[in-house]
Amino acid sequence: MTRLRAACVFCGSLPGADPGFVDAARELGRALARREIDLIYGGGHVGMMGALADSALAAGGRVIGVIPRHLMRPEVAHRKLTERLVVDSMHERKRVMAGRADAFIVLPGGYGTLEEMFEMVTWRQLRLHAKPVALVNVAGYFDRLLDFLADAARHGFIRPPHRDLLSVDAGVEAALDRLAREAATLHERSRAAQLDRS
Repeated sequence: MTRLRAACVFCGSLPGADPGFVDAARELGRALARREIDLIYGGGHVGMMGALADSALAAGGRVIGVIPRHLMRPEVAHRKLTERLVVDSMHERKRVMAGRADAFIVLPGGYGTLEEMFEMVTWRQLRLHAKPVALVNVAGYFDRLLDFLADAARHGFIRPPHRDLLSVDAGVEAALDRLAREAATLHERSRAAQLDRS
């Protein structure tokens, strides 16, 4: 079984109104470090992003931040990461994060978090990558979004085979367990397809 080596996490640059959101970010950071999974994220030190990175670092984990040059202000950029990659644009940031990750994890956040999540799901739908995407539905934060996606499927805008491209879990550990299984399965399918073509 192929081990999950690196996970890209999308989450808010604000802490959110519910303390449980930041608690989930800290829990995820510790869990990634404990499982020896590198954390790849947007490189900030504020809000949930900062809590996520700080908890992973404190637990001895490797943390890779990918941040656009225009966000390299002292009040935004994290200065104590294992590795920091400064890129020229938001588009390049997503490309680099996607290239280095084996899977994607989504915690509560706003426009940026949702945009990143939907782009990774869309890329998987289009077979631009074969990496799992897991949403952690902390305190039911994404309930209405999930209702909307179910409604989009009912209206014929999301095909049945694509409905499960975004997996949903209520907690961090369940999401990581699922991602490890899905990443291994997708890796084996990809290897089998390569062998068929050779």
